[in-house]
Amino acid sequence: MPCLPEDVLDRCQRLPLKPAPVTLTGRYVRLEPLASHHAPALFAHANGAPIALAGRTCAAYDADALIWRYLFAGPFADFASFEGYVAQTIAGADRLALCVIDQPSGAPVGVVTLMSNVPAFLRIELGGIWYSPIVQRTSANLESTYLLLGHCFDLGYRRVEWKCDSRNERSQRSALRMGFTFEGIQEYHMIVKGQSRDTAWFRMLDHAWPAVQARLETMLYGRC
Repeated sequence: MPCLPEDVLDRCQRLPLKPAPVTLTGRYVRLEPLASHHAPALFAHANGAPIALAGRTCAAYDADALIWRYLFAGPFADFASFEGYVAQTIAGADRLALCVIDQPSGAPVGVVTLMSNVPAFLRIELGGIWYSPIVQRTSANLESTYLLLGHCFDLGYRRVEWKCDSRNERSQRSALRMGFTFEGIQEYHMIVKGQSRDTAWFRMLDHAWPAVQARLETMLYGRC
């Protein structure tokens, strides 16, 4: 089997383990490196208390059910524990956490992460994703994913992964809607919050991105 082209092999050596900080701007959201100053607003939008934002409102809600149930952390009893989560997320050696900023209001409303980075294999994962209920079922998730996918493939990654708890039906539907391909269930993959987790695996490959990109742009912005 022939070796890969030299430019591909060069990227395996050049890309860093911790992805470089970046700000990605869309019509509905802006993604910027997560920082400690985002923590107060993020906690206010993710702790179950009522939310009011730019004319939108959200009544008190179950934060575990709507945000944290299938994630590694949360829900958080107090701001101090949430601050610890933010600090730990920022410090990950193989990840870049980005704060999701709602463009109309300028408010932090979620977190997305480029994680489980393996530059030697040109493989990276979109994970650690959550959004405040105030922007759930809006274009926030779709545009965030669109921006992240474009950034990863522009950097030269060949494979972008999406993994979730096999019980997380919302995440699985999102992955398929956004063009990821389902690869199967890895049973007994992890132990999370004291429970056994089977993981659903999805992926997108670089050669599939142009068609997916065009489809996502139509979904987000309509036809030109």
